[in-house]
Amino acid sequence: MANKEEKLSYREVIRMNNRAWKIWHKMCPKLFLATTLHSAFAALSPYLTIWLSAQIINELAGKRNPDTLMKLVLIQLISAAVLALLTGILQHWKIYEEDTASQMENKIYIDKMLTLDYIDMDSQHSFDLYSQMRQNRDWAGWGIHKTIRFFGESLKAILQIVGAIGLSVSLFTTKVPAGEKLVVLNNPLFIIAIFALMLFVALISPFCVSKGKAYWTNYASEARLGNRYFSFYGGMSSERKRAVDLRIYSQQENVCNFYLDENNNTLSSNSSMCKSARGPMGLWIALSQVTSVVLIGVVYLFVCLKAWAGAFGVGSVTQYVGAITSLFLGVSQLLQTVGMMKVNCEFLKTSYEFLDIPNKMYQGSLTTEKRADRKYEIEFKDVSFCYPGSDTYALHHVNMKFRIGRRLAVVGMNGSGKTTFIKLLCRLYDPTEGQILLNGIDIRKYKYDDYMDIFSIVFQDFQLFSMPLGENVACSSKYDAQRVIKCLNDAGFSERLKEMPDGLETYLYKELNEKGVEISGGEAQKIAIARALFKDAPFIILDEPTAALDPIAEAEIYSKFNDIAGDKTAIYISHRLSSCKFCDEIAVFDNGAVIQQGTHEDLIADKDGKYYELWNAQAQYYTENKE
Repeated sequence: MANKEEKLSYREVIRMNNRAWKIWHKMCPKLFLATTLHSAFAALSPYLTIWLSAQIINELAGKRNPDTLMKLVLIQLISAAVLALLTGILQHWKIYEEDTASQMENKIYIDKMLTLDYIDMDSQHSFDLYSQMRQNRDWAGWGIHKTIRFFGESLKAILQIVGAIGLSVSLFTTKVPAGEKLVVLNNPLFIIAIFALMLFVALISPFCVSKGKAYWTNYASEARLGNRYFSFYGGMSSERKRAVDLRIYSQQENVCNFYLDENNNTLSSNSSMCKSARGPMGLWIALSQVTSVVLIGVVYLFVCLKAWAGAFGVGSVTQYVGAITSLFLGVSQLLQTVGMMKVNCEFLKTSYEFLDIPNKMYQGSLTTEKRADRKYEIEFKDVSFCYPGSDTYALHHVNMKFRIGRRLAVVGMNGSGKTTFIKLLCRLYDPTEGQILLNGIDIRKYKYDDYMDIFSIVFQDFQLFSMPLGENVACSSKYDAQRVIKCLNDAGFSERLKEMPDGLETYLYKELNEKGVEISGGEAQKIAIARALFKDAPFIILDEPTAALDPIAEAEIYSKFNDIAGDKTAIYISHRLSSCKFCDEIAVFDNGAVIQQGTHEDLIADKDGKYYELWNAQAQYYTENKE
């Protein structure tokens, strides 16, 4: 990584940081106004104090006019108070905007995730990029987050340099009186030599800092790993869902403490990163401090020699020392900031790689017609599919037509292609080969959101949110309460609904409300089914909808399934073959292909078929006599 960092041009550094600033400006425009005003006051206000102090000292060393002194002191006090007040106000405003921006950073990535093709959202590569970005920020603030600070620091340094130049020009133009021993200080070559020496020392300091800070990139992967250990194992004891296992299996002592031990933690004092901080990294930073002290010494020497030679009064010594010191500290700060911007670019690359993931799925333009009769017919025509990065086909030459208003059960062993089949049907993925047609038209030609609107799905790994019950079902803060109640009743949740303390306004779980209700897995599954019913789409897909239900609740769902589905076309995925008997048709998947299709009676009659084999394999647990 260090080699890549050295090859990065400063033009590229500015371009990459400028892109981050544009992102922030779009999201938080007031942040840049607050930062600019604060940087201007913070950088320039000290020079007014320096200049007024010099005038007061010169007056004291010269004419000592009481009226002039009183005027200068009053101006000094009033200006100092006003500037301090304004700078404080601007600082609080800047801090508020920075804190707001920090909270908004997640939105940058969330917005991207919501627009990613599902195939990319579901990929390990995308997950790794997102994980690296979070870890980079967590362990040292690297990435897009860091660029906020760079903007303020670089702007302040530039304004500090401009102000210092304006206040120190006269140091080089004011001449030592003729006849003095140090008249050589007037020689342009001497002035150039002194200025070059100051500039050289000023450049060495940020160079050393940049060399030292560049080591951070060498240990990025190590630090991310350490942060992952700390975040995961350090927080396990506070997670309620892990409390039982931690105690029963002594995981805190035998697992967590091992990874957090001094000898295993990559962020411990024994890590290579910390050893580097005590070694070369620390030496470069220390060298930068030494050169800064040398710079201050050179400045004092030159200014004091000119004052001793009579070029200006003692008060001006204060002005020039302060101005020159600030000038080169500004130069040093600017170069250090640019150096850190360059280091941070290695982390920005990860962020931009994630943000630049393209949308490859074809976005159609046809609108899905809104049919009151729900006459939507879907057909798979010789569909095959291979997951990205794999040479093995998950589906082989699937041909199937969904008859409108019918109930289709999809069965098969794990890995047989059932879930892949549903993902293709919903266009979470596009087929590798073949076509999927909606009313005779390739589904890729339809607007993506329009096509998705015809499906209500309960996936096996569905998620409910820490929101009120009604909002979970309606997926909206505004909803028809009677419709929600009907859907909950149809899903078998009526008795539990009566126990909810605030009815539909009862919060699920306790993350957002201490009065939230904890629900069982079976109850959650019923709510998920109610959510699918509320959408009222022409197709309803249930992936193991009764897996977490007890036998009585399962029987209730089965008995009401026809009423629940109504005139919808229903697709039912299940491992329990006994639950498929009520369906009009059953499709048996095996090794990515549909090997049987028909009614339960037809399939069970084929004693050489896969369905018969699976049926009897499950039935034996209920029919065998146990001694």
